[in-house]
Amino acid sequence: MFRASSRIICSGTTAQPCQGLAGKKNGELLSLAEQNGFEVFLTVDHRIEYEQNLVHRKIAVVVIYAKSSRLNDLIVHMPATLNVLSSIASGQLIKVG
Repeated sequence: MFRASSRIICSGTTAQPCQGLAGKKNGELLSLAEQNGFEVFLTVDHRIEYEQNLVHRKIAVVVIYAKSSRLNDLIVHMPATLNVLSSIASGQLIKVG
């Protein structure tokens, strides 16, 4: 379960380069995020569930189905995203949007 004090990492947004993770692929991003104590990985990459095996992962994944990765398109999905954070578990993937 996600706790308010947990850390979140986002893929495909400006948060990723700010974390020094620019150019990393999803598998490497997930591993680095886990190593750095992140508990939730937010992404707009709809293929991640088919490309990554999350079963033994410590990190949970939220896939946001938005029109684009632009902030204006993501903002409308934030209430639903915040809602799933209260129940998401390690290794789980939840789709929003």
